[in-house]
Amino acid sequence: MNVNIKKISLATAIAATLSACAVGPDYKRPPVETPDHFKEGVEWQRAEPKTDMALQDDWWREYQDDVLNGLVDQALKANQSIAEAEAAYRVAEAAVRSNTSAYFPTVSASFSGARTGTGAAVPLQAGGSTTGTKTIRNSVSLGATASWEPDLWGSVRRSVEAARANAQATDAQLAGVRLSITSNLVIYYFALRQADADIASLQGQRDIYASILKMTEAGLREGAASNDDLLAAHDALDSAEAVLRAMQTVREQDEHAIAVLIGKPPTAFSLEPKPDYTFAVPTIPSTLPSQLLLRRYDIVSAERTAASANARIGVAKSAYFPDLSLSASDGFAGSSMANLLTLPHRIWSVGPALAETLFDGGARSASVDSARANYDAEVAAYRNTVLSAFQSVEDSLSSMHHLGEQSAAQTRILRRSEQLYASSNAQWEAGAASQQDLLSAKLNLLQAQQQYMDVQAALSQSSVTLIKNLGGGAQWSQEGAPVAAADAK
Repeated sequence: MNVNIKKISLATAIAATLSACAVGPDYKRPPVETPDHFKEGVEWQRAEPKTDMALQDDWWREYQDDVLNGLVDQALKANQSIAEAEAAYRVAEAAVRSNTSAYFPTVSASFSGARTGTGAAVPLQAGGSTTGTKTIRNSVSLGATASWEPDLWGSVRRSVEAARANAQATDAQLAGVRLSITSNLVIYYFALRQADADIASLQGQRDIYASILKMTEAGLREGAASNDDLLAAHDALDSAEAVLRAMQTVREQDEHAIAVLIGKPPTAFSLEPKPDYTFAVPTIPSTLPSQLLLRRYDIVSAERTAASANARIGVAKSAYFPDLSLSASDGFAGSSMANLLTLPHRIWSVGPALAETLFDGGARSASVDSARANYDAEVAAYRNTVLSAFQSVEDSLSSMHHLGEQSAAQTRILRRSEQLYASSNAQWEAGAASQQDLLSAKLNLLQAQQQYMDVQAALSQSSVTLIKNLGGGAQWSQEGAPVAAADAK
């Protein structure tokens, strides 16, 4: 027994030494071409103040709206897409623990007891003698078994590496779902507030067209207007009514979308209209393209997926090498529980086993080729994700830039419309202008106000999209683990 123990100890020492190596390529982050700066908005963005500040995890609070903050808090707790992503992350974490368990031996215990019998006495003739035997035996056994497969070629290590990278990718996907839900919620909320302002403006425009129709009908009776004028007035009123109804539909659908995002049925949710809502655009810190590699959840997820695929190459390569398993068992067996745990009833075994596949028809080679091809595909997906991220940020910067200029132009138009309406009102009160002139000036003012509010809403929504495309408020380490924004500066 001592000789066997020495042999198994020697095998264990050799296995521990060999397990320090792992076959397959060590992972290196795939290189990507990263520009020095963004093309769109580079000039105007440099003029923004506080360019060294970082986006916060609760970036939506920068819009200074308590109702919005409450809705986002509800969504983060009750949204079912987030719950689904969290469950997927727990599955990935469990996979890491499952793969890690292969580092350790498996120990099992058993106990069994049986009573068996064979044969029976059989009579030869009536009243005669009998022949045959009858045997009854009892058997009891108690034992423990331990087995361990040393990670000689790093198969377990690569499997754990792949599972851990996959868990990090799933973690990034969870963060991405949270960012997607919150940003979509904020965008829907701003769209709903835009609809509130548009509905109020369109109701005012409809009332003006209704007044113009009445004036046209009166003019037709007095001979001051033609039937064509009446038809045109009817068309203008019906068009205003149709646009108003369409906007009310948009508002209701936005409200339904918000209800689903916060985990409620649409029938159980409503928001009070705020036609005088003030849209805000927070200061968004400037960033560099290289920072996206650590900010965008889709980039982090794609890169971690590539790391997992790289580790799978090592797992596939380890199949070329023999497997060593070490096992030992110890126990007791006897005919009864009495004196079972004594040395004469002891049974044990210990020893290694080595297995190697000599021929598999190319299965292992195909497995390695498949793992390499899968890695190449994931690297391509990672690089494409980076390029798409650059594009989305460029698009958002361009949108923010031109919407800012559009907002300035609409502001000037609104101010002139206010002046024209004030002038028309003064002329009407002085008797120098007709009521129809005043209504036309008011109509122009309402339309200018609506266009101005639409641009402000679009600017706020575009800022949300930019924040989303920048990756939100969190950042990630080189290993794919999230870090606090304040620590990432």
